[in-house]
Amino acid sequence: MAKKRAVAPGSILNRVKWLGLKILIWFLLASIGWVLAYKFINPPITLLMVKRNFERKADGKTFKIEKDWIDYDEISAQLKRAAVASEDQKFPTHHGFDLKAIDKAYKSNKGGSGKIKGGSTISQQTAKNVFLWPGRSWIRKGFEAYFTVLIELFWSKERILEVYLNVIEMGDGIYGAEAAAQNYFGKTCTNLNRSEAALIIACLPNPLRWTPAKPTTYIRHRQYQIMRSIKQMGPLKLGTQQESKPKNKK
Repeated sequence: MAKKRAVAPGSILNRVKWLGLKILIWFLLASIGWVLAYKFINPPITLLMVKRNFERKADGKTFKIEKDWIDYDEISAQLKRAAVASEDQKFPTHHGFDLKAIDKAYKSNKGGSGKIKGGSTISQQTAKNVFLWPGRSWIRKGFEAYFTVLIELFWSKERILEVYLNVIEMGDGIYGAEAAAQNYFGKTCTNLNRSEAALIIACLPNPLRWTPAKPTTYIRHRQYQIMRSIKQMGPLKLGTQQESKPKNKK
């Protein structure tokens, strides 16, 4: 009877290393291909939308995803300004991360103030909404940073803001600016004025708790602050494009 040949420990280690390298290469190729595809193809659905519908099903509600993609040039200039003014004022100039905001959020959360503050930029929020699953963990944060680097590298700032405003949750089963504008104001997102745009963005920290349909005193205050910020920031310049000042000053 032939004796089984012993496998050297070094050989096993080399196989594991080679397998790990192949997995890493395949992941890099697949993720870069995914990001490049979404540079031209509009994301059809996100994992957050799927999760929300499982939650609706558990609550005895029907499946609901209201969204209607609208191109960057057709999105209200006031809404673009409102998003940048409220969510990420350094968006036009940073490369995906606002280190000062991250450090400020870290110190605030470490101090145990009760509320968990985020330092995520619009780029980071776009990355996690489009490519990742909902939740909080260091692993997900790592993937979020990775995909943020990729979209900043391969997408324009205009594309990042366009995708952000089309996929972000803006109410119960409502996703994106066009669906929000139609639901709350009965008009297309293109025609949102400053007040309406600011009110939609004011609810973004928690769109399942707050709604433009019934704004609380707190939301009205946020709306006013965002409107002031919009007025102060002037035309939004992203890359080589600069929007003209809107005629509507409401």
